[in-house]
Amino acid sequence: METSELLKKVRQIEIKTRGLSRNIFAGEYHTAFKGRGMTFSEVREYQYGDDVRSIDWNVTARFNKPFIKVFEEERELTVILLIDVSGSLDFGTGVSLKRNIMTEIAATLAFSAIQNNDKIGVIFFSDKIEKFIPPQKGRKHILYIIRELIDFKPTSNKTDISKALSYFTNVIKKRSTAFLISDFMDQNSFNDALTIANKKHDIVAVQIYDKRETELPAVGLIKVKDAETDERIWINTNDNRLRKIYSDMWTEKQLLLQQTFQKSKIDNVSIDTDEDYVKALIRLFKLRN
Repeated sequence: METSELLKKVRQIEIKTRGLSRNIFAGEYHTAFKGRGMTFSEVREYQYGDDVRSIDWNVTARFNKPFIKVFEEERELTVILLIDVSGSLDFGTGVSLKRNIMTEIAATLAFSAIQNNDKIGVIFFSDKIEKFIPPQKGRKHILYIIRELIDFKPTSNKTDISKALSYFTNVIKKRSTAFLISDFMDQNSFNDALTIANKKHDIVAVQIYDKRETELPAVGLIKVKDAETDERIWINTNDNRLRKIYSDMWTEKQLLLQQTFQKSKIDNVSIDTDEDYVKALIRLFKLRN
């Protein structure tokens, strides 16, 4: 993509997603993601009803009367976007490709994080770690992320979510919130990696899919290609049995995916490329309140 065209796209994405994050997500994001934990603030005298586990025994012994430690919420977060860049994202039968919707969602989350004074970083993955952008703050950093979201070219078309999660848990030491954004077209199990990652961090899954992945239209003989393996086959979409098999496979796949999320205690949302992703994200945020 030429530089002028890329800059124009970056600016368009910035205007749209920054507005969304400021006007719609500001309160929802702040409420849904409450920070890494609690930090020590001060000590004060014990009052009836205080938790005895908060008593500061050193101060209590010094003044010969009970004092407790007061903690306050640690607001600043480190947010990591785990972005699937495999070949299956270059698909879409509606107004946008899955990859384009993913870019807008990632940019909106990034602006929401920055407006909340959080650091934001990105891991691009296929069946390997394609690129790691360490977490930072600031508009310049966000624009760099958006530019990479739009113009990044992966070296592989395949997917390995386990590898991405393992890398994330190894490279990010402090507890963070991570948005795993993918179509989840991974043929391998990532249950264990997801469970391990969510014990150390706070993982949120965002699935992007297209309606044509859920059902086939009856349009006769067509040639289809697997975007990750490049395999091509002819299929007769007028075959009712074939269309039912296709639909049943999607239903079964989604059921297994939901079972994986439930087992790993992962908050998640699935978003159709034709759907209003703003409403879907707000639905996800409210789920966490």
